[in-house]
Amino acid sequence: MAGIPGLLFLLLLLCVVGHVSPYEASWKPTWPAYRLPVVLPQSTLNLAKPDFGAKAKLEVSSSCGPQCHKGTPLPTYEQAKQYLSYETLYANGSRTETQVGIYILSSGRHGAQHQDSQLPRTSRRKRQIYGYDSRFSIFGKDFLLNYPFSTSVKLSTGCTGTLVAEKHVLTAAHCIHDGKTYVKGTQKLRVGFLKPKFKDSGRETNTSNSATPEKMKFQWIRVKRTHVPKGWIKGNANDIGMDYDYALLELKKPHKRKFMKIGVSPPAKQLPGGRIHFSGYDNDRPGNLVYRFCDVKDETYDLLYQQCDAQPGASGSGVYVRMWKRQQQKWERKIIGIFSGHQWVDMNGSPQDFNVAVRITPLKYAQICYWIKGNYLDCREG
Repeated sequence: MAGIPGLLFLLLLLCVVGHVSPYEASWKPTWPAYRLPVVLPQSTLNLAKPDFGAKAKLEVSSSCGPQCHKGTPLPTYEQAKQYLSYETLYANGSRTETQVGIYILSSGRHGAQHQDSQLPRTSRRKRQIYGYDSRFSIFGKDFLLNYPFSTSVKLSTGCTGTLVAEKHVLTAAHCIHDGKTYVKGTQKLRVGFLKPKFKDSGRETNTSNSATPEKMKFQWIRVKRTHVPKGWIKGNANDIGMDYDYALLELKKPHKRKFMKIGVSPPAKQLPGGRIHFSGYDNDRPGNLVYRFCDVKDETYDLLYQQCDAQPGASGSGVYVRMWKRQQQKWERKIIGIFSGHQWVDMNGSPQDFNVAVRITPLKYAQICYWIKGNYLDCREG
């Protein structure tokens, strides 16, 4: 495979991605078939150990909205390679930086974001609830331990993650790295799995009819290593905001639960009902897994803007949809984004707030899939 020259890179970036129409000869919302790029490591450099001094942030805020994002210039090929290069942190505190090459690029835009100083800062609210609180707390092991809710896990830094492979968890980058250094506690990062607090004593418990929900506890597994894209790390691409707010965690041992595969995010108009779903551990409901769904209000190539009710602690949750898989002739849920945080957006001269999810684009899919599989040949279907 040959690398992509700068001019050809821009031309490819502007092309329409190769996919099958999701409504062809069927009413079912169908997963598109994408022509995916390849992101491969080229060189790895050892870095000094970080100090792990950052304070954990359970949400990220930005004032750059859809128009700000859409109006930015396309990156060059070299810039895209820089953003997709990544740091790996190991459990012993050692750290490496890996440079990547991009080899068959799908269409789309990786536009940069810029802060909009015109938006008011004094009126920002910490609360991320829009009108009536439409979240649902999930109770009882019959739900919590079954798919898809069982794929949601809690990070020891306070965020949420989603099981995407036998030993891998997808989450938000800000849950472990503040853009300058790693969050305190990341060196001993753990992932928590909800399990019943007490074993059944020879009889079944009907939690749906019980006035008191069955108590649950977290069982923790240590993280072996983490991957964070350089696009998130400040000083390298600090003007692109939330676009690269994602990270992958590799556990020290398999979790033995059903996981949810990642997928390339379709356009919002192709999502079933135009809606997304995610579950997380919102910090205003400690110990509870909270599920929600809502309509996508706007989108850019890298972000989904929505008003799903959420609180800090839910960030890092995997945003998913359920669509028809034509090849297997079955319905399948896939993670198409990572819930990141809160943004104030200038909508026709007046500020409006949104919750934001980072979309899994073809390039991000190729990168995350390679982190999981270690072989690009296993990452040809998004």
